[in-house]
Formats: sequence, structure tokens, C-alpha cells
Amino acid sequence: MKVISSAGLPPILVLALAFVAGCSSTVASTDPGKYDKMSCAELNSALGDTATDISRTAISRGKVANTSVPSWLLGGERVKTVVANRDTAKIERLQQQQQAIVAARKQKC
Repeated sequence: MKVISSAGLPPILVLALAFVAGCSSTVASTDPGKYDKMSCAELNSALGDTATDISRTAISRGKVANTSVPSWLLGGERVKTVVANRDTAKIERLQQQQQAIVAARKQKC
């Protein structure tokens, strides 16, 4: 009986499987109260970090969506869809966070 190694799978698929296992949720919930305590410089920095995270996640989602899954890999398309949907949800959370930062910045700065 042969053991299937992950070395033969495309790296993006191995990464996708890790995401499906639950390793992709790293975004904290949006708490507008914490932004009220930040200075203008901290808010600007947080806004830049959030924009960078949105871009990084969008690039990752695009790579996953454009990955060609071999037909012999059962469930590969489903995994690809799940990972893309998780990235979309992460982008939406980051955009909400970004809106909260912008609102706090408008009040303070």
C-alpha cells in the first residue's frame, strides 16, 4: 500500500488545505472603541496596515481563484471555492475595520 505524500501536490493546494483546516482566521473583530483611544499617527498607521492586509488577502484570493485544479484531485474545486470565500469574508471584515478607523480619524484629526 502506497502512502500519498504532499510533495506531489501543488503548493497552493497544500496551502488551501491548511486554510480549510482553520488556519486562516487571523483577523480580530472590529472594536470601534479602541480607535477612540489612538492618536492620529496611530490611526494613520492602523489604516495603512489594514489597507496592506486587504491587498495581501485580495492577491491571495486571486491566486487561489486562478489555480488550475487537476480533475483527478477529488474535492479540489470545492476546496478552492471554500478558500476563496474565506478570503472574501476576511476582506469584508478588514473593510469594516478600515471604515471604523476612518470614522475615528475624521472625529479626531
